[in-house]
Amino acid sequence: METEQSSPFLDLELLHGYLDSLGKPIVEQMFALYCQQVKIYLNDIESAQVNNSLSGWQEHCHKMKGATASVGMYKLHGQLKLLEHTAASQQQKLVLLTEVKLENEQAILAFKEWLASH
Repeated sequence: METEQSSPFLDLELLHGYLDSLGKPIVEQMFALYCQQVKIYLNDIESAQVNNSLSGWQEHCHKMKGATASVGMYKLHGQLKLLEHTAASQQQKLVLLTEVKLENEQAILAFKEWLASH
């Protein structure tokens, strides 16, 4: 078994399991789908923030949380888990959303680098 540096962004054990059981082409498809869908999730979360919709915020954070779990983005998943049930103000949620967008970009980059190395 190969040894690999741990990632602050990715659940490498889960991702290696995917590679072993599904193969790289399927993992690439899963990641591509995540990259498409996450744009929708982020737009929906932003819309909920702008409209100050608590139920929309929770629903869309929940959907994105599930998507991040399925592609092993555990740091982002943990962040969304907290955001889903936050009692933050509309203004605070704007800051939190900005952080999620940055975290998402970092997780996508980490995933691309991990995928390229396998």
